[in-house]
Amino acid sequence: MTRSPFFTREHEELRKAIRKFVAKEVTPHIDEWEEKGEFPLEIVRRMGELGFLGLRYPVEVGGQGGDYFMSLILAEELARCGAGGFPMAMAVQVEMATPPIMEFGTKDQHERFLRPAIRGDKLAALGITEPNHGSDVASIETRAVRDGDEWVINGSKTFITNGPRADFVVLVTRTSPGKGYKGISLFLVETDRPGFSVSRKLDKVGMRSSDTAELILEDVRVPHANLLGEEGKGFYHIMWELQGERLIGAAGAVAIAQHAYEMALDYAKNRQAFGRPIGQNQAVSHLLAEMATRIEAARQLTYATAYRFSRGEVPSKEISMAKLEGARVACWVADRALQIFGGSGYMAKNRIERIWRDVRLYRIGGGTDQVMKEIIAKEMGL
Repeated sequence: MTRSPFFTREHEELRKAIRKFVAKEVTPHIDEWEEKGEFPLEIVRRMGELGFLGLRYPVEVGGQGGDYFMSLILAEELARCGAGGFPMAMAVQVEMATPPIMEFGTKDQHERFLRPAIRGDKLAALGITEPNHGSDVASIETRAVRDGDEWVINGSKTFITNGPRADFVVLVTRTSPGKGYKGISLFLVETDRPGFSVSRKLDKVGMRSSDTAELILEDVRVPHANLLGEEGKGFYHIMWELQGERLIGAAGAVAIAQHAYEMALDYAKNRQAFGRPIGQNQAVSHLLAEMATRIEAARQLTYATAYRFSRGEVPSKEISMAKLEGARVACWVADRALQIFGGSGYMAKNRIERIWRDVRLYRIGGGTDQVMKEIIAKEMGL
């Protein structure tokens, strides 16, 4: 990988540590986790013990006090395990469910939810998508009604990463009917509360080591102290969260594309056909050159946007561009890598085959390609 001016020696030392951890404690077990359809919770606690779940969070809440690029390094190195599911689950833990708690939560919520998540003692999930509403967050139907010092929540969520085993969910609800996006609020909902249930664990094409659920809430009561941020401001809060989610998704997509490219490059150098390595054929060598070029372009867009994000900006147009291009490049590269592997690449349990299946989600989750284009177009004044 090309050295970048965005990374310091401290960043590179962290990269070495995470790479060593992934090679020793994740990659050897990923086939088993994929087959089982989930990862062991012990690995989450292990990552918390090593400080990997709070790299950019303040020391005051149990974090390491690092910067945003440390989170990018974590996403990049986890991708080297050769599967998208486990890295995605950890991205939810670190960069999707917990940032809103840090940004909008009270000190009490930091202690009850954020600190245990950083330690790896509690698994977090983010509850946005509903059966009838995917990207249309403003139309959320899950309802929370105030009853004294409590809120009573009814509704359902689907496609929830970490859902089957989460200890709590950052839940998007409607607290004021008829107000559209101004009637949305967020709640921190513990999954052991009466009325909360996992209706089913979902079977996916890829990302299989990440367990995904459909959730049902029937008269679930939570204290007012579990309201996250301001009542009626949930839409703004979750839109802020989605920017970070999309950016870390871009980083993960580019990283897994890099991994697929490296595997294809190594295969092309060693696979013999017609008396020479297949990489010496111009059709293959030029394809690999184009793969490397597209990956680097997507990476630099992601890094440049991450730099602005790390300094407090929220450049939604560029974030959407990075997410859109990163996801498309990942799918394009994975498909070409499988082609270079030929028939062996199409065999079940080949790592390239698995990556090929996994990367397709990047063009859907966190906002589809079409949603990203809509955001970009609006930012262009169209």
